[in-house]
Amino acid sequence: MTTVAFHMEGARIVSVDVRGHSGYAEEGADLICNTVVSALQIVECTVNDVLGLAAAVKIEPEEPHISLHLPGGLSELDEYTCQNLLTGMMVYLTDLRQQYPEYLTVMEV
Repeated sequence: MTTVAFHMEGARIVSVDVRGHSGYAEEGADLICNTVVSALQIVECTVNDVLGLAAAVKIEPEEPHISLHLPGGLSELDEYTCQNLLTGMMVYLTDLRQQYPEYLTVMEV
């Protein structure tokens, strides 16, 4: 099962942590895992490459594990944008979980 944990500080999402293979299909052909990683990559590219922020990304392919942690001290506009991106990702993955509850868990921590 793939577990996605959105780490919160109050109402602020500070990081997202993805662990495990869903088991939906073989590694590399797994629709659930590929969808989750793709959603996280879009957020990461937007935050780091488009906005130029320094969100920390950690990838451990042997576990499997990938995480993204927002930097502190963001401007009001950057914070607003990052929160909307991460909230949109949370909504999207929660909808996916409803379709595939035996393969995906989404939680706020």
